[in-house]
Amino acid sequence: MSNIVSPTTMKAVRESGAVPGAEFLLEVSDVRKEFPGVVALDNVNLKLRRGTVHALMGENGAGKSTLMKILAGIYVPDSGTFRLRGQNIRLKSPLDALENGIAMIHQELNLMNSMTVAENIWIRREPKNRFGFIDHRQMSRMTSDLFRRLEIDIDPEIQIGTLSVASRQMVEIAKAVSYNSDVLIMDEPTSALTEKEVNHLFRIIRSLKDDGKGIIYITHKMNELFEIADEVSVFRDGQYIATRAANEVTRDDIIRMMVGREITQMFPKETVPIGDVVLSVRGLTLKGVFRDVSFDVRAGEILGLAGLVGSGRSNVAETIFGVTPATAGQIFIHGQEVKVSSPSVAMKHGMAFLTEDRKETGCFLLLDIQENAQMAVLQNRYVNFGFVQQRKLSRDAAAMANRMRVRTPDMHERILNLSGGNQQKVLIARWLLTDPKILILDEPTRGIDVGAKAEIHKLICQLAGQGVAVIMISSEMPEVLGMSDRIMVLHEGRMTGILDRKDADQVKIMELASH
Repeated sequence: MSNIVSPTTMKAVRESGAVPGAEFLLEVSDVRKEFPGVVALDNVNLKLRRGTVHALMGENGAGKSTLMKILAGIYVPDSGTFRLRGQNIRLKSPLDALENGIAMIHQELNLMNSMTVAENIWIRREPKNRFGFIDHRQMSRMTSDLFRRLEIDIDPEIQIGTLSVASRQMVEIAKAVSYNSDVLIMDEPTSALTEKEVNHLFRIIRSLKDDGKGIIYITHKMNELFEIADEVSVFRDGQYIATRAANEVTRDDIIRMMVGREITQMFPKETVPIGDVVLSVRGLTLKGVFRDVSFDVRAGEILGLAGLVGSGRSNVAETIFGVTPATAGQIFIHGQEVKVSSPSVAMKHGMAFLTEDRKETGCFLLLDIQENAQMAVLQNRYVNFGFVQQRKLSRDAAAMANRMRVRTPDMHERILNLSGGNQQKVLIARWLLTDPKILILDEPTRGIDVGAKAEIHKLICQLAGQGVAVIMISSEMPEVLGMSDRIMVLHEGRMTGILDRKDADQVKIMELASH
């Protein structure tokens, strides 16, 4: 890569505008990146036009996030060239990327919980007074001006740690916009947003497009792609597949390019024998969160839990599993009342719980795949006379990871290095090793590509066929409708109804979820 322009020169180029005749705002050519045992990117390409949204699609592990981290200066490529506004650039650090006008909104939010909103947005760029001290009043005014422009209603002086995930996501978006970057990378920006907040984000994106910004948009949600994108590029197994105008492709076209095959049945729901009641919940209450929730789940049944953000779905699941013990109500397993005071008690009674947030409460990021997979079984069926049967455990953990089709060089790879979809598969493998009779799945396919989703859906159906009682929480309406035998709907901590599969549709669920 010759004729490299320094950040200082590049800053001047930014201020003076693009190099005359440059057709693309950003050009990525023949980029390669290897990690130990894995080729993450194999000579990939990407071209971004000014004033457009370019969606980047691919299964988990396709290389999307790796390329974005290279563009954000987090990873250094092994080879390849990058041209920004017609000039060759080399990005050695995140600061390099920002000085060149490239900002990234990460899927895992990078905010300081103990600092205020304003401090997070202007960190290392704080305005100073004439004595050289941080001018907090000016910083708050700057934040208010930024929020006013973006129509964000958040107090600049509030501590980040007190905000909801959705509000923190909007702060992260505002922080990226505050750099006035020409290239804005958004990695799954709507994963924690409500429909209203997604519409708000799309208004911001359209405004940025009008200002001539180029936006690279990573998402697994097809409906978003067709609503906001101008072009779409597809990666598969670390390789560039194709680029198409968004209005010239269908959902099926994109899926075929992503997975290299047809996915004929996204929700492979099978009719299986429904057995006796395994789990009964009566009058379950967690003071101030939800109240008087009652339902049954039978062997072989998939009970879907639906509701809007804040409805209490995840809280009900956590209480059943003993993460936050109930303040009132009863839980019966096979007709016997049990006091589920902790997750260990729940597990002794055959329960397993896949948490909603794999990064915060699921994965042990610094441990390897095998250590993560075996975490839930070290106190039960693999322990004899106080000793762990390590050889049997290792063999079964590897077999389960293989069954889940976890993409990894070996079981000793740190889970931190896996894609989100493969991390999710490891977590599901962890709980399947416990041979559960009651399986609670909170957002089992969030942030996962269509291929992995189909695999997980098939696995859930197989488990139901084996007599496991499944409770599945999902924010995706097609998933709830496609996978559930019955659907329980919550609204603001109240159970508003239970629908049979044959009677359920999107309208009925939304009516129950909204009042």
